[in-house]
Amino acid sequence: MEYRRLGGSGLKVSEISLGSWLTYGGYVERENAVKSIEAAFDEGINFFDTANVYERGAAEELLGQTLKAYSRDSYVLATKVFGKMGDGPNDQGLSRKHIKEQCEASLQRLGVDYVDIYYCHRYHTETPIEETLRALDDLVRQGKVLYVGVSQWTAAQMEAALGTADRLLLDHIVVNQPVYNMFDRYIENEIIPLGERKGIGQVVYSPLAQGLLTGKYTSVSDIPENSRAAKLGWDEGKINADRIAKVRQLIEVADKLDLKVGQLALAWILRQNNVSSALVGASRPEQVKENAAASGVKLDAAIVEEIEQILA
Repeated sequence: MEYRRLGGSGLKVSEISLGSWLTYGGYVERENAVKSIEAAFDEGINFFDTANVYERGAAEELLGQTLKAYSRDSYVLATKVFGKMGDGPNDQGLSRKHIKEQCEASLQRLGVDYVDIYYCHRYHTETPIEETLRALDDLVRQGKVLYVGVSQWTAAQMEAALGTADRLLLDHIVVNQPVYNMFDRYIENEIIPLGERKGIGQVVYSPLAQGLLTGKYTSVSDIPENSRAAKLGWDEGKINADRIAKVRQLIEVADKLDLKVGQLALAWILRQNNVSSALVGASRPEQVKENAAASGVKLDAAIVEEIEQILA
């Protein structure tokens, strides 16, 4: 496993990280979830991601219970705030009240004194950015949060937040968590250039397009029984005949390099220097091991061009 700096910070995270969206505390059996986390440690993964809204706290609880077996200084832990956690008018968003209360609740569920990274899960138009940034800065000063991040913010929203932080001498955003894969590349236009200029690293989720780029979907009429698509519903906008045909061509490219197509897809993402880590999900430890093997794989210019022609 190779490691990269998280944006402009001094923190080092594994190129492949393990997430818990839709998996831990959800449809993945507890035993496989625990074994997947343990396999991640065995493969050198030091970066684990969750959120308060994942199964209404159950994902945080399972991850925290499993991580108790490991020294706190051996891993980087991230969670998030924004989503609806109750029926009250202040049970979601990025107000000072919600951020403080949810950070305390996440720390309790995770069984830790601090989280390394605390993300604003989405942008909140109803809360002044000054209020949100001051609340996060307070958590940093209290030692409950080490680094501040955002997820799915636009370049303009991040740039405005950086300007506000400079003006008020508040802690800076150092990481953004956007979707990024071979079929969803919007961050290449504005997000990555901003990250390179301002020291904001990208920790990308859905790098395998929710399983499409593993090659397990061979037809829109043949969904594997144990797949995420079968259990959570088929999204024809993301998994369709055209994309499946492109994956078949990508498998041929991967075969030439003695790689799995998922490893090729991860290596393609990691060609971007501004990407700090690719966040994968796993329902079995074997998947963790396979994905981890993509770390350190370098694609030459000819291969990248061949991939571009397929995706075009």
